Amino acid sequence: MSDKITAVDLRILKLLAKNARLTYKELAELLGTTRQRISRRMNRLEQNGIILKYTIIPNYDALGYIHVILGVTVRPDVDVGEVIATLKEDENVKIIQRALGSHNLVLHIIGPKDMRELEKIISDVTKKIPGIEHLDITFITETVKFEAL
Repeated sequence: MSDKITAVDLRILKLLAKNARLTYKELAELLGTTRQRISRRMNRLEQNGIILKYTIIPNYDALGYIHVILGVTVRPDVDVGEVIATLKEDENVKIIQRALGSHNLVLHIIGPKDMRELEKIISDVTKKIPGIEHLDITFITETVKFEAL
């Protein structure tokens, strides 16, 4: 099997994006193929880094947390790779994204609803980032739609 992504691979990815708990048997039935073929394709998608992770999307509000996005712009002389390596170690930073446009980095933080505690977390995270030129903070009140594909 080649490394080229096929229409069947895309259909598998779209089905899993909606429900990552589907079994190989269920995927095979939905796609009109065999469980073995699904297994081979899934292994290839994982090995080639197309499927990076199987995860959940929690309801942070129901868990007593708040979702905050930090848009960070750093000076041109700052090594963004080093900043990312440092931020990967911070348990409060859940998603780190390189970006083009208004910001170099977009960070997703999950923290307590207590504003003083959240302020401390944001302060601790931003202290780890040298050369911040601009910082935007956005509080996510509701995720209305989330689709991977």
